[in-house]
Amino acid sequence: MNLVYLIIIFVLSIFLGYELITKIPPLLHTPLMSGTNAISGITIIGALIATGSGNSRLCMVLGAVALFFATINVVGGFVVTHRMLEKFKKKEKK
Repeated sequence: MNLVYLIIIFVLSIFLGYELITKIPPLLHTPLMSGTNAISGITIIGALIATGSGNSRLCMVLGAVALFFATINVVGGFVVTHRMLEKFKKKEKK
């Protein structure tokens, strides 16, 4: 793919992400973050493929870095989702 197309897609994704976050009420930010965990799962698969391809040392390093940060995003998303779901549980009366 041409570099110009990649830059256009990157700029459009930044614009779309900004508009999406600013238009959604703060109450829905946590469920939206849970949805991004699925996207980070796709990132993990791509990073594993890039790391294991063995094309070049740079590709392996970038894949490992992407794998590290995507894993942090997934784990953090699950922690926040768990915390959110705890708020909906009924509390026992004393």
